[in-house]
Amino acid sequence: MTDVHDAAALDDLERSIDGWLATMRLSNPAIEAVDRGEGAEPRWYVRLRGDEKEHTTVWLTLGQRTLRYETYVMPAPLENAAAVYEFALRQNERLIGAHFAIGVEDAMFLRGELPLSAVNEPELDRVIGSLYAYVEHTFPSLIRLGYAGKFQS
Repeated sequence: MTDVHDAAALDDLERSIDGWLATMRLSNPAIEAVDRGEGAEPRWYVRLRGDEKEHTTVWLTLGQRTLRYETYVMPAPLENAAAVYEFALRQNERLIGAHFAIGVEDAMFLRGELPLSAVNEPELDRVIGSLYAYVEHTFPSLIRLGYAGKFQS
């Protein structure tokens, strides 16, 4: 019934993720940086250069059962909050492996998770690429709705 991985298996997966991210960093010019976070659980930060949004940072956190991932999309909307949240919820239906969520200080995030048995290099590449694409696709509409006054001439 349990999918808890032992310390040795988690250490192996952690080393694999380190290696995969290092390879991605070298082979993908959109990736500006890959860093490790401090804390009880292994955590990585993958910073990508964007077009619609200047930078997107994907956080990966390795747990005993899942690899959790998230990216900050935008701060809490100052205007048209209902329209912003409706837009995000409607987008959730189209997203694969991620969903919009409200986080700290009502900021908007994209989040998801994978069982550890599904974590491999192609899946890690898909996750990071998908979050990047979802942000690039939705950010312009979300920011124009949530900060409409800033875009009026």
